[in-house]
Amino acid sequence: MRDLLGAPAALLGAARALQPRTVALRRALHRHPETGLALPHALDLVRSELADLPLRLFAGRELTSLVAVLDGGRPGPTTLLRADMDALPLQEDATVDHASEVPGVMHACGHDLHTAMLASAARLLCARREDVPGRVVLMFQPGEEGHHGARLMIDEGLLDRHGPGGRPDAAFALHVSATMPTGELHLRPGPIMAAADVLRVTVTGRGGHASAPHHAVDPVPAAAAMVGALQTMVTRRIDTHDPTVLTISRITAGTTDNVIPETAELVGTVRTMSEQVRRAVHREIERVCTHTALAHDCTAAVRIESGYPVTVNDPAATARFADTGRRLLGDTRVCTMPTPIMGAEDFAYVLEKVPGALAFLGACPPGTAPHEAAPNHSNRVRFDESAMPAGVALYSALAMG
Repeated sequence: MRDLLGAPAALLGAARALQPRTVALRRALHRHPETGLALPHALDLVRSELADLPLRLFAGRELTSLVAVLDGGRPGPTTLLRADMDALPLQEDATVDHASEVPGVMHACGHDLHTAMLASAARLLCARREDVPGRVVLMFQPGEEGHHGARLMIDEGLLDRHGPGGRPDAAFALHVSATMPTGELHLRPGPIMAAADVLRVTVTGRGGHASAPHHAVDPVPAAAAMVGALQTMVTRRIDTHDPTVLTISRITAGTTDNVIPETAELVGTVRTMSEQVRRAVHREIERVCTHTALAHDCTAAVRIESGYPVTVNDPAATARFADTGRRLLGDTRVCTMPTPIMGAEDFAYVLEKVPGALAFLGACPPGTAPHEAAPNHSNRVRFDESAMPAGVALYSALAMG
């Protein structure tokens, strides 16, 4: 990391010089957000931004992903850097000049910042190509918000030895946070984000007239009992040192006031921090729901849809990330997170196969205390764009050694 070791201020200075370009791309993405796996506008914007750079570009076959490969001027490893590009189905309620122009869709998780930072990092690295060791694989992915975009890119050969840049030796990603102080880097070794699964339970009884419940088998009391029983299961059956969250977020039953419905449905989320606990919780959910239903003379069909795995940071890669952050930002700007976050992240699929790390970059809006800021995924969230040069420089420094 010759450039970084010699003059970290120079690397940050170069990132700041690119800030107008970084902001312009971020705001263009923010005005025209897209969700899911098909992001044609975002793909066109990123392609255009990278068009004049000495990169090899590879578009996805079944999804609008883009992989850009930079061949460095010195021998060295292959480093993968990830940015997600998709938005969320929310109506923006933040007052900004570059607000979303697409009804019901907004960049509420900061992926527009991620994409713009990685594109500017590509420009910064290309300008220093002779000092870049090995190869840099720039991963621009759709579908992070529940659509398994990273896994699909892996299925298309992203990490194969003969893939776009060859098999990576290390992989890194940044995620901005509106509730962390601007310019701070927050990370931890080991589990940093949870596995997330969707729970669906259909409780079946026997419908009838609401005035004569003794002639029917009401699934509603059975479903209500399950909610409490599932919470008790988490506290009684799972070790308190193994973080677990089970939230029933929707209960649906019936059509009117005087009819006992045939079925009731529970929908919720299950968050765990290890595969062992994840499997145990799945077994307990099946047991609790089945027997609670039987106690009410009902039946229960339990379906658990596996979501993203646990995001696990490699200790050595995390130490490298933290050391890079201290050199660039200063010792006081790099913070070790005491606990994981129970949100989920599909970069976990990459980290299952390649040693690497995910870190959070603070982007709390000016004039707002972090604990008072609207969080990621809020329709009122705002991000401080002045955090982006730090992200550009961090991505670049990680690629340079």
